Amino acid sequence: MNPAEPCNVRDYERLAEEVMDAGAFGYFAGGADDELTLRENVDAYRRWQLRPRVLTGIDAVSTATSVLGTSLSMPVLVAPVAFQRMAHPDGEAGTARAAAAAETVMVLSTLATSTPADVAAAAPGAKRWFQLYCYRDRGITRALVDQAAEAAFEAIVLTVDAPRLGRRERDLRTGFVIPADVTVPSFAAAAGGPAAGTPADMFSLMDPAVDWRELERLASESPLPVLVKGLVTAEDARLACEHGAAAIVVSNHGGRQLDGASATIDALPEVVEAVAGRVDVLVDGGVRRGTDVLKALALGARATLIGRPVIWGLAVDGERGALRVLELLRDEIELGLALLGCASPQQVTRAHVAAAQA
Repeated sequence: MNPAEPCNVRDYERLAEEVMDAGAFGYFAGGADDELTLRENVDAYRRWQLRPRVLTGIDAVSTATSVLGTSLSMPVLVAPVAFQRMAHPDGEAGTARAAAAAETVMVLSTLATSTPADVAAAAPGAKRWFQLYCYRDRGITRALVDQAAEAAFEAIVLTVDAPRLGRRERDLRTGFVIPADVTVPSFAAAAGGPAAGTPADMFSLMDPAVDWRELERLASESPLPVLVKGLVTAEDARLACEHGAAAIVVSNHGGRQLDGASATIDALPEVVEAVAGRVDVLVDGGVRRGTDVLKALALGARATLIGRPVIWGLAVDGERGALRVLELLRDEIELGLALLGCASPQQVTRAHVAAAQA
C-alpha cells in the first residue's frame, strides 16, 4: 500500500469531508436531532468484546457467505444511500461496479440518481437489490418494483422506519438543498417532471400510512422476495415474519430518524431471538471495521450492510475508492476470522463475543 493511501474507513471519512461540499457532507454524515443514536450506532460496538480461540489448527480462512441464496465474497452488502452523484460523478453506477468487483450485493435507493436500468447497464451481471419507499401514488411504487424486476434485481428491500423524515439539523444549518443538476428519476416521475428541493420535499410524496397489510400485499404480488428494513424490536420482527418478509434488516436508518432509539447492534439479539430462525436477519448502522462485522455475526446476524463508508470511498476516489473501502473491510474480516479461530463466517457463534465489563 502507498503510505499516502487511506488505510481504514475513518481515513476515508476524514478525506471525504475535505473534498465534499459542506452541505453534501452534512447530509450524508448527519443524523436526527442531537445525533445520539448516530453516535450510539458506532459506540455500541465497543461494548462488545471478541473472544478469540487458539490452537484451532485452522490453515485457510474464507470470508464467503450467502444471503437469500445469493453467494457473496463476505458478509457485507452495500446499503441503499440516496443522491450518490452528490458525492462523486460516478454516483450509483460507480458504486454498483465497485460492489460487483468486490462480489457483493449493492442495494439501490428509491432516491437514487440513476434508474434501475442505468445501474444494470453499468454493472451487468452484478448482484443487486432495490430499496423501496412507498409513494402516495401507488402507480409510481408499482412501476419501481417492475423496473427493478425487469433490470434483473434480485430482491426488494422495503424501508419501514421513515413515515416522516427525521429532523436532521445539520441540513437545516447548512441550508442543504439537492443541487438542481442532480436528478432523482423516481421523484421526477412522482412530481410530474424534473424537480429539485430538499429531502423533505421528496418525502412529502411518500405515503406515511403504510402498514403491515402493505407488506403482505407487496410480498404476495412482487415477483421478487421482499425484505423489511428498519425495525429494532422483537414485536415488529415477529409481525414481519407473519406478514411475509423474506428477511429482516435491523436498522434505525443510520440514526437519521428517531433520535434516542437503541443502537442496532444492541437491538440485534432480541430480533434474532424473536425471529427464531424463520428468516435471515441482517443489520446496518455503525459498522466501521471488520471486527464490527464479526461481532454482528456472533450476535446472530447473517450479514451486515454499510452505507456511509462506501460513500466516503466514493467521494474520495470514485468507483476505485468505493471498491477500496470494501476490500479493506474484507481484509479485516479475514484477519479477524483467523484470529478468532474460525475458518468461515458460519463458524462465528455467540461464544465468540461477550459484553464488555463496565
